[in-house]
Amino acid sequence: MKKLDGHTTGMAAGGFFALVHVVWSFMVMAGMAQPYLDFVIGLHFLNNPFVVRDFVLGTAITLVAVTFVVGYLFGWVFAWVWNRVHGK
Repeated sequence: MKKLDGHTTGMAAGGFFALVHVVWSFMVMAGMAQPYLDFVIGLHFLNNPFVVRDFVLGTAITLVAVTFVVGYLFGWVFAWVWNRVHGK
């Protein structure tokens, strides 16, 4: 098995996590987030107790930055585990 680079895997995972939350932030800004949230929660046979708040640019930036860091850490840990399990 090929060895994974922790930094590269972390950047890929962090970038993906951040991108998903950039899309979410645009949905909030465009007023499309509440209907989407209601739809997804409804697909799970649940009532939605959550209300999407007004868009705040600083909050959106913080959301994207935090999810990038968390995604990077998940990717790095995944690569580390992968390399330990599939090491030579």
